[in-house]
Amino acid sequence: MQTMERRTTNARAPKKSETSESKQPRESRETKEAFAIFAPEAQTVELVGNFTDWEQNPISLKKSKDGTWKTAIALGPGTYEYRFKVDGQWRNDPDCPRRTTNPYGEENCIREVA
Repeated sequence: MQTMERRTTNARAPKKSETSESKQPRESRETKEAFAIFAPEAQTVELVGNFTDWEQNPISLKKSKDGTWKTAIALGPGTYEYRFKVDGQWRNDPDCPRRTTNPYGEENCIREVA
């Protein structure tokens, strides 16, 4: 038969100032980045990129009355590649001047976040 031994200790609970809960949160360097594309006839528009694992976690855009689809997402500093999927068709951001060739022989747009 096993016996259970109750142990008591003189250890005190840590003060709130000693716990990680009291540490000030580190300043986030993420900024809201706006993405938009004019596609008034579209039924759906998604933002995909290396920050969404491409098609694994697409971000749905919302359509404005003027036909512009928009979203804003938090991104940390870095260089990001992205494209839009408009009704399932790949489209580049016409307002993005920087591009890089992708493995499929097309171009990805580049967004630099400082």
